[in-house]
Amino acid sequence: MLSKNIAVVGTGYVGLVTGVALSEIGHTVTCVDVDEEKVALLKDGVSPIYEPELSELMKKNYEAGRLSFTTSHRIAFAGADAIYIAVGTPQNEDGTADLRFIESVVRNIADYITKYVVIVTKSTVPVGTNHHIKRYLEGETEVPFDVVSNPEFLREGSAIQDTFDGDRIVIGADTEMAATLLEEMNEPFGIPIFKTDVRSAEMIKYASNAFLATKISFVNEIATLCEKLEANVEDVAHGMGLDKRIGEKFLQAGIGYGGSCFPKDTNALVQIAGNVEHEFTLLKAVIEVNYKQQRLLVEKAKQHFGSLRGKRIALLGTAFKPNTDDMREAASTVIAEELVLAGAQVVAYDPIAMAQAKVEFPEAVNFAESAEAALDGADAAFLVTEWEEFKVIKANHYVKLLKKPVLFDGRNCYNLEEMKRAGLDYYSVGRPAVRAEREMV
Repeated sequence: MLSKNIAVVGTGYVGLVTGVALSEIGHTVTCVDVDEEKVALLKDGVSPIYEPELSELMKKNYEAGRLSFTTSHRIAFAGADAIYIAVGTPQNEDGTADLRFIESVVRNIADYITKYVVIVTKSTVPVGTNHHIKRYLEGETEVPFDVVSNPEFLREGSAIQDTFDGDRIVIGADTEMAATLLEEMNEPFGIPIFKTDVRSAEMIKYASNAFLATKISFVNEIATLCEKLEANVEDVAHGMGLDKRIGEKFLQAGIGYGGSCFPKDTNALVQIAGNVEHEFTLLKAVIEVNYKQQRLLVEKAKQHFGSLRGKRIALLGTAFKPNTDDMREAASTVIAEELVLAGAQVVAYDPIAMAQAKVEFPEAVNFAESAEAALDGADAAFLVTEWEEFKVIKANHYVKLLKKPVLFDGRNCYNLEEMKRAGLDYYSVGRPAVRAEREMV
């Protein structure tokens, strides 16, 4: 493989991981971001996001001279063979994707490219966006270029693993030259490459996330039925997953999906469908189920206590999933808001995402320095994020620290029999509730 000069615009989860990974396989990569403080941190070897293995690989390639950081688009684009667009596409109030940052990058590309370049869109964008980018640039520059859709399929918390051991790399291109260049650049990853047209590549990203979100909402609806019919959703999901046509992944019942992708992309796909007069009824139901599921633990607590007013609730976990500090669309935010509205006193703890939680949570929420400190003297505990640190807490530890031990487990982390033996009131998702024997005497 011949090393290429690559610019990556945006140093969030997707951009930074992409830039680091491309430098790791031998390319010369310049990451550009308009945030001067962030770029200064990156130059000092400090990653602005928490992602396992990312900091180590970033430092390694920075010191090797294959990876650099700048705030200058002119510097980043000079001599680039490919420019990756990896900026955010946040959700507008109506559910559509906000493309302001994409448009800003494209204007800079028009101003600063000087030779043939392949523009690679990593950001998740509505179908047709890459062709819109192409039409705009054709009117603004005479420098030759191609636009390629190369969607990302990274899971926060395992993004490095997914980059080097993913299922596929999708390349959507209108010219064989651009498709071949991207294929050659990505060959060192050793991952199957699927080439298609631009619009199909854009749709693959949305369709993939929507389908995974559908599996999550489906199993959560099954979980609700299991509770009412005295079945166990874990056994049901395992029995379903043994069918190779279904598979076991994304069939874990819980308190719904969150993060930067599923909520935003499902809403955007509903809007994309609406734009062509298609009623995406199934996906609307998926979104509605997830809305309800994020409030499930609070409803269980209200049923148990009658009133939450004055109750001290320990909230274990604030990140939307373990191994990340991302709080975007996290169930914990919804839960904290609902608990505060119900008059509860909330004490939260997360091993990584505390700083972000202090920004996102209501002001009334207090924070503890450890799980033990959060639990000590609380009336009940909510397990919201399945960090390993929480999964290894023994049942008798809850009994020791909580006033009248009640645990609401939103991630089904614990064994039902263990909870029963310990003397806990234990509520999980889609499994029989455990009522402590001390209350049954």
